[in-house]
Amino acid sequence: MTELPLPAYRFIVTLDPADTYLPSALAALLPLFAGGAFQEVKGLGADLEVLPYAEGGINDFVHQLPVRHSWSRLSLRRGLVRDPGLWTWYQAGLTQSLGARRDGSVILLTPDGKQVMAWNFRGGIAVKWVGPELNAMQSAVAIEGLEIAHHGIEQITPSQGIVARIAETLGFSSR
Repeated sequence: MTELPLPAYRFIVTLDPADTYLPSALAALLPLFAGGAFQEVKGLGADLEVLPYAEGGINDFVHQLPVRHSWSRLSLRRGLVRDPGLWTWYQAGLTQSLGARRDGSVILLTPDGKQVMAWNFRGGIAVKWVGPELNAMQSAVAIEGLEIAHHGIEQITPSQGIVARIAETLGFSSR
């Protein structure tokens, strides 16, 4: 039996409450981050820069030598809520080092709420905040956005345990 492609409309985004690089005793002193539900996540990606190298005597291809690896920024969008959590996190990166870097996850769920895959990112810092576009002529929801630069993404499956722990903490099933 062939597996059907997974739908992209049901997911959770989590941000660890503590700074990535602080000892746990100091991290416990930071205010907890209240995340929220996001309606869109973009930027789960990476890019390997290559250097073309034409070798003499070989005319049917050019060597592609790996140079460096970079990660795409994660872009989160959600309906504006009264909790200033995303703005507060963005400000932490502007004004202080404590609390600025957070680990987090994007967890993909099936339509019935079971976890099927997750992507954990390390050392994320909020690098761009976009406030809502307001227009009195439309009845649209006010949307805010946040971009996160990070030190890397790791793709994991529910069988690796951490997805189950995160989802259980948030009240979702793991099987």
